[in-house]
Amino acid sequence: MQTNFSDEALRQPHIREADRVLRSCVHCGFCNATCPTYQLLGDERDGPRGRIYLMKELLESRDDDDQVTQETQTHLDRCLSCRNCETTCPSGVEYHKLLDIGRAEVDRRVGRSAKERALRYGLRKALVEPRRFQALLALGQTFRPLAPTSLKAKIPPRASRAGRTAPATHARHMLVLEGCVQPGLSPNTNAATTRVLDQLGITLSAASAAGCCGAIDYHLNAQEDGRDRMRANIDAWWPHVEAGTEAIVQTASGCGAFVKEYGEMLADDPRYAEKARRVSALAKDLVEILRDEDLETLAPRHDKRLAFHCPCTLQHAQKLGGAVESLLGRLGFTLSPVRDPHLCCGSAGTYSITQPALATQLRDDKLDALEAGHPDEIVTANIGCQTHLSGAGRTTVRHWIEVVDEALTSAPNDEARTA
Repeated sequence: MQTNFSDEALRQPHIREADRVLRSCVHCGFCNATCPTYQLLGDERDGPRGRIYLMKELLESRDDDDQVTQETQTHLDRCLSCRNCETTCPSGVEYHKLLDIGRAEVDRRVGRSAKERALRYGLRKALVEPRRFQALLALGQTFRPLAPTSLKAKIPPRASRAGRTAPATHARHMLVLEGCVQPGLSPNTNAATTRVLDQLGITLSAASAAGCCGAIDYHLNAQEDGRDRMRANIDAWWPHVEAGTEAIVQTASGCGAFVKEYGEMLADDPRYAEKARRVSALAKDLVEILRDEDLETLAPRHDKRLAFHCPCTLQHAQKLGGAVESLLGRLGFTLSPVRDPHLCCGSAGTYSITQPALATQLRDDKLDALEAGHPDEIVTANIGCQTHLSGAGRTTVRHWIEVVDEALTSAPNDEARTA
C-alpha cells in the first residue's frame, strides 16, 4: 500500500511504525473472510482492510482535518483485536500494531464522552489490582440477585477454593504470573498448575511484587501506564531471572501474548530494553512447558468428553493453535470437534463490557459450535474467555489444566503407576 507521510511526520516513531505496517498491506481482502465483526456486520469498515484504510486516512491527515470523525473511532472500537486477520494475511501485516497507533491517535483527536471516559477509567482501576478486584467481586456476588439481568451475567458465582498447593522444592524452578482477575475468578487454575508441575519435578512460585501484565491499561489507551506495569513486573522478576529461573509461565493466554511482546514495547527504553527482551524470551504459555515434558509418568484417569475453545491470544497472537488439543490427546482425553475454531468468542479483554451486543452474539455463536459435539465440559486457556463463555449459564467452562489436575487426583498413586 502506498503511503503519503511527510518527512516531518516520519520523524515521529509511531508514524514510522505505521508507515512500515501500511506498506506491507496489499489490500487483498483475505483478512475480511475470517474477521468476526465483518462476518456479523458486513460493513467493509468493520473488517481489517476497511479499518486499515480508515487509519491510513487518519494518520496522513492534519489535526484540524474534519474528515476524522467519531465514526472512525466507532469502527476501530468494534475491532476485537483478535488478530485472526494476521493469521490469514499472506503478507504478514502486523495489524495489531497499527490498531494500537490508530486508536491512540483517534482518541487524541476526537476524544470521548464523559460516560465512556468513566467506564474505561473504572475498568482500569477495578480490574488491574487483584485485591481491589476481589473485594469488588465479593460485593457483586453478595448483591447479585438484585443486579439487572445484563449485569448478572458479568458476575460469576463464587469460585471453588484453590485446594492444596504442592510443598515440594525441586531443582527445576519456574515463575508464574498470577494475573489480576484470575486469582478472584478462578483461584484453582494456578493451584492446579502448581500441583501438575510438581508431579513433573518442577517448583512453581510467584514473585509477590508482580502484578497485572499491563494489557488492560495498554489496550484502553493508557499506554504509558501499561508500560509502567511492564517495568514493575520486570523489576519483580529480575532477581529470579538472574538466579536462573527456567521460565515465566502464564496460565492466561492473554497475559502470555502481552508479556511476550515486552521486548518490542520497551525496545526504546534504554534502562529496560535488554531486560524486557530477556523476560519475553523466558515467557511461556503453560502448554509450552507441558508439551516438552515426559507425560507418561502422569497417567491421568478420566472419562469426560471435552470441547476445547482455543483463545485468540493463544492461536493468533502466540501461534499455538492446536497445541493444547494435541497435549490433551496425548493424555488420553476425548475431544469433540469444534466448528470454526478460529473465530473469537467475543471476550477480547474488556470488549465484552465496552461492546456488549456484539460480544453476546459472538459468545452465543461460539457456544453453539462448542456444544455441537455434546461435550461434558468446555475447556479453554484464558480467564477472559472462560468467564465470558460461563456467563451464558450453559455448559460448564474451566481452564484445561484444572481438568488434567482433577484426572491426576483420581489416578492411581505413584507406586501403582510404576508397578
